[in-house]
Amino acid sequence: MPIRQDDNQPNRRFGIVNIILIGVGALLLFSSLFPNQNMQIPRVPYSLFIDQVNDGEVKRAYITQEQIRYELNGAEEGAPSVLATTPIFDMDLPQRLESKGVEFAAAPPKKPNFFSTILSWVVPPLIFILVLQFFARRSMGGGGAQGALSFTKSKAKVYVPDDESKVTFADVAGVDEAKDELTEIVDFLKKPERYTDIGARIPKGVLLVGPPGTGKTLLSKAVAGEAEVPFFIISGSEFVELFVGAGAARVRDLFEQAKKKAPCIIFIDELDAIGKSRSGSMGVVGGNDEREQTLNQLLTEMDGFASADKPVIVLAATNQPEVLDAALLRPGRFDRQVLVDRPDLSGRKNYIRDLYEKS
Repeated sequence: MPIRQDDNQPNRRFGIVNIILIGVGALLLFSSLFPNQNMQIPRVPYSLFIDQVNDGEVKRAYITQEQIRYELNGAEEGAPSVLATTPIFDMDLPQRLESKGVEFAAAPPKKPNFFSTILSWVVPPLIFILVLQFFARRSMGGGGAQGALSFTKSKAKVYVPDDESKVTFADVAGVDEAKDELTEIVDFLKKPERYTDIGARIPKGVLLVGPPGTGKTLLSKAVAGEAEVPFFIISGSEFVELFVGAGAARVRDLFEQAKKKAPCIIFIDELDAIGKSRSGSMGVVGGNDEREQTLNQLLTEMDGFASADKPVIVLAATNQPEVLDAALLRPGRFDRQVLVDRPDLSGRKNYIRDLYEKS
């Protein structure tokens, strides 16, 4: 019979650490509530101590910077024989004690408290472990990018086409020219050996250009649905982060995930958010540095991730192709551009007629 792994094991470990810390805190509280011997010694004014020294009532004294603890010669029955006082700056005190025959010396070192010693060695490591457990729990239960330690993880959403949620070219109406140009990519994803046998290579990147609201994202989903491959979707603005280097790390993580699920499609919406031209940049610290590092990492990944048996195709969309960097548009990257214009009247009529016939 297979052993079932307990899914709540990290939570149980986290609870055990909490119980241990609560127990140690309780011990520390109890140890602080019980007074030690130093706190039980009665304290008297310094003037009374001087009067007792002058009257010859003091037998011996232990002097420290914090207190003077002294012992009386003959204390009355029931009266304390050891008293303490707070010292003041008195240069004549040694001569006065010596003249009255009082034995005086520095007080012996205090014996360390057992509980304080144990707690000083145990509590700091436990607090450190508790903090690590807290962040680890947030990272495991936060769903990838939601974790506190995973801000460099890719925020791309993955769609795996199925019979219910699959989007096909039939769901996109009025852009027949764009669908005809993307049919080749669908055929390549389905049967890549047909192209590799004759030495053909499919473009690594395809740029969908068109006004806002023309269905560029829907069209890219239709490509994945027709080819029946996983579909990664992310916006260009999600790469850019406050921390310089986080965007490049997210690009690396995105392409690593895509390689594991290849063949697949990566769709980057609003490519101009990270792909603006670098010519004339003044190198503003923070914003431009982060965007340029992200763009450089994207260019590097597109040069080295291609594989004939497991292809990964990058689809990107923008409504401002004129602001894109020239390195993105050179051959081998986004060298193929597909115009996605507004649907024409005949396409809309055909789409409405098909919906009416299906209903």
